[in-house]
Amino acid sequence: MKTFFNDRPNGYLETIHKGLGGVRSFPDGLVYASGNREEALSRLRGEIEKADAIVIGAGSGLSTAAGLTYSGERFECYFFDFAQKYGIQDIYSGGFYPFPDEETTWAWWARHIYFNRYVEPQKPVYRNLLSLVRDKDYFVITTNVDHQFQRAGFDKNRLFYTQGDYGLFQSADPHDGKTYDNEDWVMKAMEAQGFVKDETGIFCVPENRQISMKIPSELIPLCPDGSAVVMNLRSDDSFVEDEGWKNASALYSDFLHRTEGKHVLFWEIGVGANTPVIIKYPFWVMTNENPDAVYACMNQTEAVCPKKISQRSICMESDAAEAIGELCR
Repeated sequence: MKTFFNDRPNGYLETIHKGLGGVRSFPDGLVYASGNREEALSRLRGEIEKADAIVIGAGSGLSTAAGLTYSGERFECYFFDFAQKYGIQDIYSGGFYPFPDEETTWAWWARHIYFNRYVEPQKPVYRNLLSLVRDKDYFVITTNVDHQFQRAGFDKNRLFYTQGDYGLFQSADPHDGKTYDNEDWVMKAMEAQGFVKDETGIFCVPENRQISMKIPSELIPLCPDGSAVVMNLRSDDSFVEDEGWKNASALYSDFLHRTEGKHVLFWEIGVGANTPVIIKYPFWVMTNENPDAVYACMNQTEAVCPKKISQRSICMESDAAEAIGELCR
């Protein structure tokens, strides 16, 4: 089912419809990862080399493997004061906390954005992944909103961030359909809280750990017309699909149709069960529909495929950083 934004294909809805409509065609159940890990890596390496096209579907597990964790040491380092005062236990849940005022809300979001969007991850997983596909005909669809593919050097015309971007604000009234870059604001808001830059230019907590959980009222972000902004993250039907998003959706549709019937590797990395209709189910269906396609699933704990396509699938329970690193050797 092909859907459109005016004269452009809507790859997002198209692939969701495909996944929802086709997932019922796997009545025989699922097969979980088993067997020799080295053999699975060897098979995947061979498919990367032989494939006419590669579609990477990436979820949060890929960024976690890169070191962009939402709990533990990173959270305790940069959000210790919010944890102490409000009992927040991780970065993700803090994004939903009902802070008492806008000054506190936007102090939280400045940190939330900065440490997940404007810093280099600890491990070079994204750059290693690019080295594997740089010379291939590839496209990336991801539910991640941290922009790490583009930071690593992936071609922006081969990327589709389906769920938004930490680097964008949108109007609280979604009808204007516009988004706004937030990098300049984030840097000012980090400095206003008392964060200081280290020798590499990265904001860090000062030695005396004296930072504020508020920004000045005059720094509360607004649209150019003075109206309120929110994050450009998909949480309900107020999410703004701006021109950049629509263009990426159309490019994804074009790529899928251009490579139909070819030897395509649908490579899913770090995708959980929260939004299977965006990547997982469509990948299963497109592999089933194309006898020359291969499905690969790389996941720490949920490497699974339908039994119907198991002979053309590579399922590997592995940390993505380790597995991708081995593929690069």
